[in-house]
Amino acid sequence: QVQLVESGGGLVQAGGSLRLSCAASGRTFSKYAMGWFRQAPGKEREFVASIYWSSGRPSYADSVKGRFTISIDNAKNTVHLQMNSLKPEDTAIYYCASRSSLIATYDLWGQGAQVTVSS
Repeated sequence: QVQLVESGGGLVQAGGSLRLSCAASGRTFSKYAMGWFRQAPGKEREFVASIYWSSGRPSYADSVKGRFTISIDNAKNTVHLQMNSLKPEDTAIYYCASRSSLIATYDLWGQGAQVTVSS
């Protein structure tokens, strides 16, 4: 059974930085892409960033472009999300998710990591 385990959330002041990590543990899994999503209280889950395992090509939501950086460590089966210039509106539970192929959806999810940005 493959699991995604997130770490690195916490409380930070506006303008500060945090780095989230998502490690895949368990048997070998099909690696196509990884994504980060977030859900703020009372809001729907939204896409934050994604990256392809093979090429490392990233994609970002407009709201985080230029502030967040997604990166991948193939050797450790780990994906990171570096979050800089954090804003109070970035406060949410952040989830990492795995996508196994081009035609697959994100079907494996982590437990979530709380990120709170104070003003």
